[in-house]
Amino acid sequence: MTSKLRASRILVGGVALACALAACTSGAEPAAPQPLSDSSRAEVQRALDAVVAAGIAGVRIVVTENGQEWTAAAGVGNADTGTPFPADARVRIGSNTKTFVATVVMQLVAEGKVDLDAPIERYLPGVVQGDGIDGNHITVRNLMQHTSGLPEYLEMPQLDGDYETMLTQHFNPADLVHSALTTMPAHFPPGEKAEYSNTNYLIVGMLIEKITGNSYSDEVTRRVITPLGLKSTYIPAPGEVDLRDPHPQGYESVDGHRADLTRLDTSWASSAGAMVSTGTDLNRFFTALLFENLLNPTQLTEMQKNPKPLTNRPAGINYALGLANLTVPCDKQVWGHGGSIPGFKTSDGITTTGRAVTLMANQRSDTPTATTALQQAFNTAICTP
Repeated sequence: MTSKLRASRILVGGVALACALAACTSGAEPAAPQPLSDSSRAEVQRALDAVVAAGIAGVRIVVTENGQEWTAAAGVGNADTGTPFPADARVRIGSNTKTFVATVVMQLVAEGKVDLDAPIERYLPGVVQGDGIDGNHITVRNLMQHTSGLPEYLEMPQLDGDYETMLTQHFNPADLVHSALTTMPAHFPPGEKAEYSNTNYLIVGMLIEKITGNSYSDEVTRRVITPLGLKSTYIPAPGEVDLRDPHPQGYESVDGHRADLTRLDTSWASSAGAMVSTGTDLNRFFTALLFENLLNPTQLTEMQKNPKPLTNRPAGINYALGLANLTVPCDKQVWGHGGSIPGFKTSDGITTTGRAVTLMANQRSDTPTATTALQQAFNTAICTP
């Protein structure tokens, strides 16, 4: 492959319940309503078909509401064989990883082990230093909300390589942080504005490891994945380049052709975007985060506090602490995230009334038409009755 994949583009961002015997008998409580009306389901399906018509290989959506799940798909999971997108497909979820990582930090805050407004220098002395960069003036909150002013490590030349390089080379996150901060200046003083930078969450992962003495992967698994029973969610082991089954192939448009990027070493993404999950598991995670006791109320309130518009992302994304308040074309408040990584694009959100939506595409958009179609499909599933 001769065309390069720009690393700066890489990261942005329960199964339907069976009717219990007693609930199926005459005179029992009525079953919980299914997500979306028949007409709304047809509207969502049309939106998914439009995504494929815009050039995306395949797309699947999972809608969870009232303990019930509905899913639909269009296109293919494998462009060579024509097989469909698997029903419970594992995909790379990119920057949705940040919400899992931020949740662990908020649990550490609740345990008194991390102070959001303490300088990162307290926890990682000497790590966050560079041209216009001083960890004594950058807080944990700045990192989690992208208000630190730190440069984007994905823009470094060593990450601006082709797919073969990204597949085979293993990267150490601490080395990437050091290289980025010693070769690129700060973009602005801490707190001046919010500018999305994946560097922030590599450092947040390092913070977790310093405080706990364990890898960020172990802490996310112990504190979030295992307690919620997210059996299809995982962080790839070192050197693990293949997706675990079931999964679709992941594609990227390269020189006008569809290239298969399913096999990928995501060590460069680490705590900023290396995770793998499913639509069902992601909806379960966001539901537990917003409506259950994954965090105590004080920490959840803090996590959603004072969201700021991201100046280097499309309008309508207001970022708090690993959670974004998403603008949608209906009178609903939506919290979520999203992820973009070679081969896959995911959009995730949950309304304040409990409708959770995950949209998964096995090809990232490279045209305005495809980008609009993906957003429209997500909005339709969120907004329709």
